[in-house]
Amino acid sequence: MLAALAGLMFGLDIGVISGATQFIQKEFQISDHMIEWIVSSMMLGAAIGALGAGWMSATLGRKRSLILGGVLFVAGSLLSGSAWSPETLVAARVILGLAIGVATFTAPLYLAEVAEEHIRGAMISLYQLMITIGILVAFLSDTAFSYSGNWRWMLGIIAIPGILFLLGLFLLPDSPRWLMMRGRKQEATDVLNKLRGDAGHAAREVADIEEQLKTPQRGWHLFLENRNFRRSVGLGVLLQVMQQFTGMNVVMYYAPRIFQDMGYATSAQMWFTAVVGLVNVLATFIAIGLVDRWGRKPILYTGFSVMAVGLGLVGTMMHLGITTHGEQIFTVAMLLTFIVGFAMSAGPLIWALCSEVQPLKGRDFGIGCSTFTNWVANMIVGATFLTLLNGIGNAATFWLYAALNLVFLVITFVLIPETKNVTLEQIERNLMAGLPLREIGSESSAASSGFSRQAAEDAAS
Repeated sequence: MLAALAGLMFGLDIGVISGATQFIQKEFQISDHMIEWIVSSMMLGAAIGALGAGWMSATLGRKRSLILGGVLFVAGSLLSGSAWSPETLVAARVILGLAIGVATFTAPLYLAEVAEEHIRGAMISLYQLMITIGILVAFLSDTAFSYSGNWRWMLGIIAIPGILFLLGLFLLPDSPRWLMMRGRKQEATDVLNKLRGDAGHAAREVADIEEQLKTPQRGWHLFLENRNFRRSVGLGVLLQVMQQFTGMNVVMYYAPRIFQDMGYATSAQMWFTAVVGLVNVLATFIAIGLVDRWGRKPILYTGFSVMAVGLGLVGTMMHLGITTHGEQIFTVAMLLTFIVGFAMSAGPLIWALCSEVQPLKGRDFGIGCSTFTNWVANMIVGATFLTLLNGIGNAATFWLYAALNLVFLVITFVLIPETKNVTLEQIERNLMAGLPLREIGSESSAASSGFSRQAAEDAAS
């Protein structure tokens, strides 16, 4: 339930603003530039929240960090619904962003630390799936409220799952791994006994955690001292920039505006936006089904190609002029094709790759840098889309994003490693041995490429 509600909250916060912007703009009589600020302020808050979440979850604990995130989420939702000015709405969205920044870092971490190994992957996958479902639910909720134009209810109603999430948190135990980090071994053992119902299993897990904690995180020092670690951090940052500049969140935040430019009335805009959310959910299952069979790179090749074609054709139709109903339907179909391309590839796989390429000693630091980059890039996309539409036109804006997806196709070929069926330890050895980034997923040892295993271990140390 926690996994579902945490992911749902995240998805709701992403999706809810999409349907509200046209009604907010009408009531406050504000410019497109101010709408961009209202949309992107949430990502600014999330970037700040994600930046401090690592320290907070280590110092306060995973549970207390999530409680703080829940309080901020409820407060931000209620303030959004009662906002008396555009500036108040920006402030409320920043508060919501802080909550999401903390929750998106801490919730998967907590789940990974309390779930048994045979359901851990399912729990994290559920969290990711519920993000897309949250977006869909937000789109449907916006559609329902669009008939009355009540944007305050659109933004305020998401406080309800926030309150349920907050109440549920008080019933949860602290993370056993965090308790072990704080030297509270007996409390950690008691928690694991309660969670597992098997004293022997709990004792083995305590021993495993003790062994893992012998490898301390020293990310900042490793970043300064080790060129190979800087390469992996840089790759993680690049991957997140690629994910955001595909243009996916342009559609998530501004879908009704895009459908308006295709010639649809308000009701059709909202329903097509809900269809976008549904396709996003369904296409996520493609990635879940294919990632361990096809591998990361073939799926990314497919996804970036599909996205480039989809957006390229949307731009072309807008350039030629959308005058008939058939042309409208074709343009919508191409936009939905783009959504499928993202949801089956860059959406879930970028997060997996970002965690896989970071060495153990610097994993928290590396993932923290890439997560922060994700929100900053997200904010840039949200804050520039309407400016691009007004500046270079609809067609050129979509052609720009199509061209970026072609660039990402080349980057995938040149830089991105294939990590399917390769252990994290092997990836780390290859990275620290100095292999090119595209080859660090090689199953052959570093020694076979002219490096000795001892040299690799020396580089890592």
